[in-house]
Amino acid sequence: MATVIANGVPWYDQHNNPVNAKAGCLIKVHDTFHLFGEYKTDDVNHFIGFSHYTSVDLATWRYEGLALPLQKSGLLGPNRIGERVKVLKNPNTNQFVMLMHTDDLGYRDPYIGVAVTDDLAHPFTFLGPLLYQGQPVRKWDMGTFVDQDGTAYLLTHEGNIYRLAADYQSVVECVAENIAVGGESPAMFHQGNYYFALFSNKTSWERNDNYYLTATNIHGPWHLQGTFCPRGSLTYNSQSSFVFPLATKKGIIPMYMGDRWSFPKQAASATQVWLPLTVNANHLSIPHYWENWDWQQVTPVKPTSKIIPLNFNCNQAQQTIDLNFAGTGIIVSGSTTPHGGYGQFILKNATGQQLQNTTIDFYSLVASTGQRYISPKLPEGHYQLIIKTTGEHGVWFDKAGHRFGSDDFFVTLSGYQIREQQPDRKVTQ
Repeated sequence: MATVIANGVPWYDQHNNPVNAKAGCLIKVHDTFHLFGEYKTDDVNHFIGFSHYTSVDLATWRYEGLALPLQKSGLLGPNRIGERVKVLKNPNTNQFVMLMHTDDLGYRDPYIGVAVTDDLAHPFTFLGPLLYQGQPVRKWDMGTFVDQDGTAYLLTHEGNIYRLAADYQSVVECVAENIAVGGESPAMFHQGNYYFALFSNKTSWERNDNYYLTATNIHGPWHLQGTFCPRGSLTYNSQSSFVFPLATKKGIIPMYMGDRWSFPKQAASATQVWLPLTVNANHLSIPHYWENWDWQQVTPVKPTSKIIPLNFNCNQAQQTIDLNFAGTGIIVSGSTTPHGGYGQFILKNATGQQLQNTTIDFYSLVASTGQRYISPKLPEGHYQLIIKTTGEHGVWFDKAGHRFGSDDFFVTLSGYQIREQQPDRKVTQ
């Protein structure tokens, strides 16, 4: 069983489509991991549904459909936003409870919503807004945390913490307020004597240096500790979303789950960054970025196949490079920079049949070199990968009108590797 997590590249499901589950969460039921997230588009930012994927190894993913589809009307109806979905298993009712941020397209009508299902094989039923003292919780960026005794909490932007009722379907207490003024995308876990709360700064879709606070009691006092990734790395070009307690051969470790956003092409090009968190008393860190790591052994995985160099650096639209290879897959490396654009990757078999057509983002505010594309695992054979510059790039504006994103259209490639190539075996085309 493969147990290697590949960071910063699109993952693909059983249909060779990108795993489209942004800003989500992970839960484990029996031997199966369930990933829930925002089902994004590549054009406009609006709610289509929350996706559901399953895996037994965190390396191969199966699309199970929409856990909660677009509603006919209401808070998750047409022309609404649905974000930051989190799913919890309630030990008291055995129900699965889903919380999410819902809003209008201008982010002026925020609510925390709640949905339930008795069985993850069936879609969730949307119940409406989450209530506290009989009134809807009017917050936006959110997360969740379940303590060791099964008590669940809602986390919101600015650092509010709310204790949920025993059925997880309403709020019964605000246990802390404004512990992270200016913070969003909250996540939390508990280890040893400390609670750890992770937050991102508010920089729209752009990445930033996320930070954390600690407390010995969830009510506080909370103490700001600083960044948990090297300063200036912009949290390895990601934004915090969730922390999952991962059972490995070295014990249970907290795993950071972050999003590497790619506006506007969030469905095809946004990727995940999942890394083990290192805890030492009240100190939290991710000291190194591992492109690939074996989560069972909690060790980085180095490439074993030969790297074939490439020298392609182009910002002119519709320029192509063709890579013909024999094997079971291909890994392409390159650089992301503030000047990067989108590259189109078209994979074909020996007969010319198109197996995949996907888009890779070569933009990052902090330049980075490494793997950019890992093809789905293929039957051994002959293939062609066509890489094309699109003349497109990601540009967006925040609520104040500030411009973010790339200033050019470069696609920069430095090399490729052929997966599980066996040159001594005869391959019939």
